[in-house]
Amino acid sequence: MSRMLPLDRASVPQELVPILSMVETAMGFLPNSLLIMARRPELVQAFAGLAAAVNLNSDLPPGLNNMIAYMCSYSAGCLYCQAHTHHSAHHAGADTEKLEAIWEYETHPSFSDAERSALRFAQAAGQTPNAVTDADFEDLRKFYSEKQILQIVAIISLFGFLNRWNDTLGTPLETEPLVYAKEALSAKDWNAGKHEPV
Repeated sequence: MSRMLPLDRASVPQELVPILSMVETAMGFLPNSLLIMARRPELVQAFAGLAAAVNLNSDLPPGLNNMIAYMCSYSAGCLYCQAHTHHSAHHAGADTEKLEAIWEYETHPSFSDAERSALRFAQAAGQTPNAVTDADFEDLRKFYSEKQILQIVAIISLFGFLNRWNDTLGTPLETEPLVYAKEALSAKDWNAGKHEPV
């Protein structure tokens, strides 16, 4: 159950309307996480700037950003972010076979060694305490430039914030990612838990 309900659109401070409209256009819906955050407009503005810096102009292979975000959120246990990131990967056109087999990334033939390295790194980094080792870093360096590694860490860090934000607040899921997750993530016994809409 949500510990703080999202603001209704009419209550959103006017200065946030352009940001929220841009997010809604990109995602296809307006995230409740931002509608809760809208009580502190400066947080929405700062978060939007950071999210744009992390998500735009990535030079990682298509779909990998979203799969890293999912794996980090899965490892952290945030059901809200798992639904969002898997849905976003699907919405962005990520390979369906990979999305369906993401839990078997270590052995499934559709994943490359580079993808395995990045997803293993995200899974370790999403844990508390952080389980990334020097060996994990060395493995990443086989496949990715320093700039790409920083991109991977930036995605994980952005979702570290979102995992804590949404899991702590029990942010209710929006219709689109909820319906998607109930179908696509059922094989992993996913359920909305405290993120079920009221």
